[in-house]
Amino acid sequence: MLANDALSVKSSPKAEPALGEMRLEVVVLSVTDIARAAKFYRTIGWREDGDLTKDGYRLLQFTPPGSACSIILSTAASGISPAKFLHLVVADVQTTRVELLEKGVEVSEIFHDETGGYNPFSVHARSLGLHPGRASYLTFATFDDSEGNSWLLQEVTSRLPGR
Repeated sequence: MLANDALSVKSSPKAEPALGEMRLEVVVLSVTDIARAAKFYRTIGWREDGDLTKDGYRLLQFTPPGSACSIILSTAASGISPAKFLHLVVADVQTTRVELLEKGVEVSEIFHDETGGYNPFSVHARSLGLHPGRASYLTFATFDDSEGNSWLLQEVTSRLPGR
């Protein structure tokens, strides 16, 4: 989480990690137009957690609904390529896709790996439509933010053991 005396944080702190735990809590995304990127994430309903301007750069932190992991949009991270295949786990990919489309986001058609496995990364392995049998973890859709960072919607209806 962003930490600074001048930072206004809108979320409450969570319990500290236990010894041996490692939590992914923040992913930094480089942006060229922070106002445009912020508008995109506000439009899709992500919570704005913090805003910091210091030494000529700006950082904005957003959290997707229901997520323990946030993103930081940063103009200070110039030179970093857009992120690819950031996973957003959803309960129903069809409903989520429609909600994003209604908010003006260009979302791919729903697809699955035509070989029956898990390969959402190769466009050559994609077959349009829900995974046959609608198996958990194997149905996807993608979208890009205003800065070219790509997101992968992954439908998870039943978690693997230990998750």
